Amino acid sequence: MTSTLDQLRDMTVVVADTGDMEAVRALKPQDCTTNPSIVLKAVQSAEFADAFKKAVSNGTTRGDTVQDIATDLTVTVGAELSALVPGRVSTEVDASLSFDTDASVTRAQEIIAHYAKRGIEKDRILIKLAATWEGIAAAEILEKQGINCNLTLIFGFAQAVACANAGVFLISPFVGRITDWYSKANGTTYTSENDPGVQSVRDIYDYYKSAQIDTIVMGASFRNTGQIKALAGCDRLTISPALLTELSDDTETLTRHLSPNGSDPKQRIEMDQPEFRWQLCENAMATEKLSEGIRNFHADTMKLYGLIDKAMLA
Repeated sequence: MTSTLDQLRDMTVVVADTGDMEAVRALKPQDCTTNPSIVLKAVQSAEFADAFKKAVSNGTTRGDTVQDIATDLTVTVGAELSALVPGRVSTEVDASLSFDTDASVTRAQEIIAHYAKRGIEKDRILIKLAATWEGIAAAEILEKQGINCNLTLIFGFAQAVACANAGVFLISPFVGRITDWYSKANGTTYTSENDPGVQSVRDIYDYYKSAQIDTIVMGASFRNTGQIKALAGCDRLTISPALLTELSDDTETLTRHLSPNGSDPKQRIEMDQPEFRWQLCENAMATEKLSEGIRNFHADTMKLYGLIDKAMLA
């Protein structure tokens, strides 16, 4: 019997949302996505123990800052992943820069330069930016420089529209976190077919395809395999190792739910900054989850800085 994971691969590009090298070797995804939380977990693993010590030692000798060493470690994780997958690795710009367009652009260029020093070209990397107005503006600049971007923490349709208008390479609309919010707010347990997170991705996908928008839709943040199956046919899906393994062990016949040819033509939607901010303001879930995501990623970056600082003083 063909596994559900293999069936999914026939209709969707499967991406691993992890820094777990062993899981990537076993599951063989096309791409990998990382974020500050994933990097923090990876550098504390046994596999990166030597790399962590080396980065701290070399950085201390050079007189590097804690941020410099953190960048070295972040790129080390990405470089290791890039050696295991044929496609791209997503590496995130500091969450603290989410409201600073110029600083985000500079930081992204620095990350790409770090990869280049390791012989990894920019066409193997996606720069991740939070989908604030400033983050989207930074992505528009970077895309024109040939640096492709992955706009993350997508919770509202306005974010997806603005990303498309900016010519962003790929967006990551979150599923599970949307569902979490509505489940808590409404006291409702959702099935995959009435799941608000699933519906959000379907709406974005339908708009992109019907308006002939090239930006790739990559569903993210899944809580269960039912959400993944309900998005079969999406351009890409980034999935945790635990859920990838569950899909690999499953042999249920998978039905395609999304297709690029199934929508009536639509006109592209214009979105200026005031309209973007107003629509985000009116969407309580998107406003709350975007802010929460930025805060949480920043908190994990600070934890990484703390680990480095402690090691430098040891």
